[in-house]
Amino acid sequence: MEDELKDFIHYLIVEKGLARNTIVSYERDLKSYTKYLKNVEKLTSLNEVQRTQIIHFLGLLKEQGKSSKTMARHVASIRAFHQFLLREKAADHDPSVHIESPQHERSLPKVLNMREVEILLDSPKANDHFGIRDKAMLELLYATGIRVSELIGLNMGDVHITMGFVRCIGKGNKERIIPIGKTAATALNQYLQEGRNYFVSKKAQDDAFFLNHHGKRLTRQGFWKILKRLAAEAGIEKDLTPHTLRHSFATHLLENGADLRAVQEMLGHADISTTQIYTHVTKTRLKDVYSQFHPRA
Repeated sequence: MEDELKDFIHYLIVEKGLARNTIVSYERDLKSYTKYLKNVEKLTSLNEVQRTQIIHFLGLLKEQGKSSKTMARHVASIRAFHQFLLREKAADHDPSVHIESPQHERSLPKVLNMREVEILLDSPKANDHFGIRDKAMLELLYATGIRVSELIGLNMGDVHITMGFVRCIGKGNKERIIPIGKTAATALNQYLQEGRNYFVSKKAQDDAFFLNHHGKRLTRQGFWKILKRLAAEAGIEKDLTPHTLRHSFATHLLENGADLRAVQEMLGHADISTTQIYTHVTKTRLKDVYSQFHPRA
């Protein structure tokens, strides 16, 4: 089973070109699945798997208190794995074909209101190269809605300030071009002129746009620490995540009348249903405003 799993992961990396985090999720889910098949069901081959054994595995996950979202992800991983085995003739049937995925409610993303965004974006003090860099990162995130992984993945040739756009590589190695506004462009210009050179290391010679104090590409964890510190200094009590500015970007665009398809394109969503979650956020906010300000509410 280990060999088949290794072949499948290699297929996801080389042929499907999936994002690293997605591949890690597949591998983690399928390791627990194959471990169950060997240790509990006492199977020696994946060709022996039957539908009932998959159902028993999902039942075990439910007993362990796994959420419907986690279980749905496991089902997707198992399906993809067995389809691969059938296609590669490593199995003569697909036992997952009639397994239904648990329905789960999508939680609404947490967003900042306009005032909170302004406070957060103004929190980095541009009196040293660290503050100038942090200001540029936050402004770019809110201006474009790119993911943190895409932000730290930017190289020098990806940011075109004069032309007013940034080029990023998203999930599945898909490229997209996103416009940047004047405020973000100003912060980026200041970073290039007064900030980045202080981070550049002759040893590292990194082409990354945003660098850490070692002169290397800033990591996701490094950015997360910066964001938490700035939010604390700004007095923002909401539970922020690295995606908070991305969620706020999409919500504020839709609240101000942006076209849903345009927002989908800028966010890099393959399916518009993923973008539609933000329309529910705006409706919820409208209800809050109504309840707060209508005299008869």
